[in-house]
Amino acid sequence: MWSTSGLFGKATIFEDWPVEQRGVLLAFWRAAFAAAVLAPTVRRPRFRRSLVPLVVCFAGMNVTYLTAMVQTTAANAIWLQNTAPWWVFGFSVLLLGEPIVRRDLVPLGFGVFGVGTILFFEVQGEAVGGVACGLAAGASYAGVILLMRRLRDENPGWIVALSHAITALVVLPWIVRIDIWPSPAQLGVLALFGVVQMAIPYVLLFRGLRTITGVEATAIGLVEPVLMPIWVLLIWGEQAAPWTLVGAALILAGLLLRYVVLELVQR
Repeated sequence: MWSTSGLFGKATIFEDWPVEQRGVLLAFWRAAFAAAVLAPTVRRPRFRRSLVPLVVCFAGMNVTYLTAMVQTTAANAIWLQNTAPWWVFGFSVLLLGEPIVRRDLVPLGFGVFGVGTILFFEVQGEAVGGVACGLAAGASYAGVILLMRRLRDENPGWIVALSHAITALVVLPWIVRIDIWPSPAQLGVLALFGVVQMAIPYVLLFRGLRTITGVEATAIGLVEPVLMPIWVLLIWGEQAAPWTLVGAALILAGLLLRYVVLELVQR
């Protein structure tokens, strides 16, 4: 579901929105619709101090990722954001003192070469601002993963709805200032964007973080950038670059080794 971001973010229906403001506009409407659809699922809302950095990271992740997608290619944005597994690994081990699970290093290692191969070719000649936003999105995403895991005993609807609602409120002043409002057709696409690409998958992620580590969650999440070029090919007919195929193959190889081969050997 996350991998559909490129389909929505690059949809031709939004081409009448200025490129400079499109990322902020998409971030607002995606978050607003996600918060609205999750509001009825909220149970036992309560304040915890970890919520403050969580909503800050979540809002930052949304704005920087969609800004990167608008200012550079969808492929660049997704690959730059998916440097998150190494941010998570560094934060978990160095700052939180979590133990290193050797099996989790397998997909991380393959991911380094996979993402590195793609970025080596993709970011050449791209706007520095777009690349910087993509890297910032990866660091923010890592913060979201780690903080959601700390709050894993809370109600998923509450945590995810609050994160999206705060994101929408933070961005709202920019939306009012820009004064560009979606058409009915655009609202329909934005509603799907918020529900399918954000609300549902983040609830699933939150539930998954109750039983797996942040490092493992982000490693599994590397399936997202592997799938995104497939959806773009099927819907828009856009061919993936050769280095994207090589990088994706390396990432898939690492995931298969970790979750198929090593699991069978252990049994």
